[in-house]
Amino acid sequence: MGSMSLVHWIIVLAVVLLLFGSGKISGLMGDVAKGIKAFKKGIKEEDDGSHPPGGTTTIEGKASTKEKDPVG
Repeated sequence: MGSMSLVHWIIVLAVVLLLFGSGKISGLMGDVAKGIKAFKKGIKEEDDGSHPPGGTTTIEGKASTKEKDPVG
């Protein structure tokens, strides 16, 4: 009773396709794939040590420095 059979999964898939349509689902999968590729690229760059020295981090082409608050 607690597990879902193949018929249940087919019904769930049909409802999802009716609600979202195949275009939105394929677009979502493309976005997920881009995110995974970006994540792998970030991990590879971190392992290579190719990030800028001096505590700077680049995010989308913008450099930011990690400075401590002089007051605190």
